Amino acid sequence: MAAAQAAQTAPAVANPQRFDKWYFEPQSEEETDSWLITYLDTITLLLVFMLVMLMLAGKGEGVNVREGIMPGNLGIFARERSTPSPDTAASTAGKAPVAQAGGSSPLPLQPSADDGTRPDPLKGLNLADLGSDIDVVINEKSVSFRINSEILFSSGQAELSRDGLAVLQRLIKVLKESPHKVTIEGHTDAIPIRSARFPSNWELSSARAGSVVRYFEANGIASTRLRAIGYADTKPLATNDTPENRALNRRVELLMETVEE
Repeated sequence: MAAAQAAQTAPAVANPQRFDKWYFEPQSEEETDSWLITYLDTITLLLVFMLVMLMLAGKGEGVNVREGIMPGNLGIFARERSTPSPDTAASTAGKAPVAQAGGSSPLPLQPSADDGTRPDPLKGLNLADLGSDIDVVINEKSVSFRINSEILFSSGQAELSRDGLAVLQRLIKVLKESPHKVTIEGHTDAIPIRSARFPSNWELSSARAGSVVRYFEANGIASTRLRAIGYADTKPLATNDTPENRALNRRVELLMETVEE
């Protein structure tokens, strides 16, 4: 009886394996889940870092094609980053003024953002006597002289007219002041031409560019500086849906390369 009462009053062992040689205390539920919190914090930091990098990578995109305009003795000069594509030129036609040589009031050219980083393409060129028949456009690597084809040629012809010869004579004086190479481009509108001499606008535009090159060479411009290209109607300045726009597209353009490749 005494032994039974002693057994009943003896303290019970909660875990008899606790005092075994290789017993491991089980971890609580709170300690088991602690690694998950650290893992989620790390993932959150990585996501924030990726978002910051994406935001930084998205800045600085887009280049403004036109830097601005320069009013001066020679009219308004439009500075361009590159020659516009036909689609871009057609969509922006009439929105930006083109340079016209021969102003009435001499004003100094406004300095551009590129001053000090590249030479002035107009330095040393006497453009004051070009007149209003020639448009001057300053590109990034060239200076363009645009002349309407109706001044240089009769309709559907490639022989220079008397008025056209007078315009080219003024331009020859300017070209002789510079050693740069000159590319003469012939351009037409989109109306097809079919004649015995010119089966298409390709032949017409090429022949007109060639006539200007031959005249320059005959008047002292070195042939090594000259090149003729016919573009037909592939590089319009405006859409060909109105007579006024088609007249703009019919032109001869001289590109004087101010930056040698």
